[in-house]
Amino acid sequence: MALAALSRRADWCWRLMGTGLGFLFFGLGGVLLRVLVFPMQRMLAGGHARSRLRARATVSASFRFFINGLSFLRVLRCEVVGAERLGQSGQLILANHPSLLDVVIVLAQPTMRHCGCIVKQGLWRNPMTRGPVQAAGYIPNDDGLAVLEQSVAELQAGHSLLIFPEGTRTTPGQMPVFHRGACSIALRGARVLTPVRISVVPSSLSKNQPWYRIPAQRIVFRVEVGEDIDPQQWLNASPMPLATRRLNEHLHQLFSRQN
Repeated sequence: MALAALSRRADWCWRLMGTGLGFLFFGLGGVLLRVLVFPMQRMLAGGHARSRLRARATVSASFRFFINGLSFLRVLRCEVVGAERLGQSGQLILANHPSLLDVVIVLAQPTMRHCGCIVKQGLWRNPMTRGPVQAAGYIPNDDGLAVLEQSVAELQAGHSLLIFPEGTRTTPGQMPVFHRGACSIALRGARVLTPVRISVVPSSLSKNQPWYRIPAQRIVFRVEVGEDIDPQQWLNASPMPLATRRLNEHLHQLFSRQN
């Protein structure tokens, strides 16, 4: 009995150390990308648009390396179902947000190597994340109208776009509450809307939870890509304001059934 308790304690300490090392290398990696990698990529031929796609592919590969590293250290395990349906042209990907690592795990998928993303304005001011989000052309969520216009333009240009419509991480034990802005973007610019359900067991890295408060067991992330939704079917039946509200209600019901 004492040996089992000692083993569990050693495992917890190992995962705590692995988590700390992971976030340390994450921050250092962001700085190195900003100082070394992205400036060299901008010197290559192809112009601004091509440079942005290269930066997105680099961010995706870096995230994949980071997640694989945490998996190797037994900090977490990822199960992703349906990733091959992500990254379509003009696809708006709408995901819930239970954990700090959600955006990292989703963008780490190989099919998401050229995907755009709406991110918190604070990431543009953080010295460890400013380089990647700027080079990749991610959209800061600081201005509602600007976000709408940039997001629609991104989708109409044939890119995919990832949005977390809660705007912040979900409070543990509560259902996600989506802002209607994501539905407005979908109805105005998306060819297809794809819901993505993320679950974290046990709950970890959630809202108001520091990184060092790790659970007693290994974290399991499960990402399930839902069936595609045609936004046009909602516009065909209702004017824009009503269609936005009804689509938002449909998404809430969809995520409630999956809960």
